[in-house]
Amino acid sequence: MTTTKDSVAKPHGRKGSSVADYLSAAILNGRFAPGQRLTEVELTNDLGVSRGPVREAFRRLSAEGLIEIVPNRGAMVRRLSMIEAFELFEIRTELEALAARLAAANMKDPCVRVAFEAATAPIWNTEPRHSTADYLQENQRFHAAIIVAAGNGQLVKLNQQMHLSLIMAQISSSLSSHVIGASLHEHRMIASAIQARDVEAADAAIRDHLRRAQEFMRAMPPELFRREN
Repeated sequence: MTTTKDSVAKPHGRKGSSVADYLSAAILNGRFAPGQRLTEVELTNDLGVSRGPVREAFRRLSAEGLIEIVPNRGAMVRRLSMIEAFELFEIRTELEALAARLAAANMKDPCVRVAFEAATAPIWNTEPRHSTADYLQENQRFHAAIIVAAGNGQLVKLNQQMHLSLIMAQISSSLSSHVIGASLHEHRMIASAIQARDVEAADAAIRDHLRRAQEFMRAMPPELFRREN
């Protein structure tokens, strides 16, 4: 499958925040690959901004854990080790299981239900996903919709810090149409359980989904991950 290089809109204006938002989205949907070097000169030319906003964006993304500033090499997209990825998955599984339970309970609120159904509507599209980048965005939005429906502000903050999307971007080259199709089926199972207000089924469905994702990641070639120090 191919990655759509232009799926992230370039920032308007010259603020570091808009540059950081652009780079963050580009990293999380695979536009910039894990381990790829981000150079100030190329980005200033590509985005039409000065070095100031780019450096400001680098500082923010470094603090958020999306890039690393490597001495004598500059900024590089963060590349997780296998152990880091599995540790993040362990934490994320518990957070998302909690979110799924809370979201299912919150479906009694018509406003929450309408917002959740609108946010997750793309998963019911049966057309094949031909762009890995577009699917990564869809996947990110689906999981974010569950967190939002949970109605817990602290959970939203924790979700932003976990960077599960960074893991997905790192293994995006192995996301075949079959793998994406299986993931979509599981998304529909999760959404159906949440909409049915079945707390136990929602918990089980999302745990099964993330467990399968972990098993898929375990089978990935070691070179996709950073070596442990």
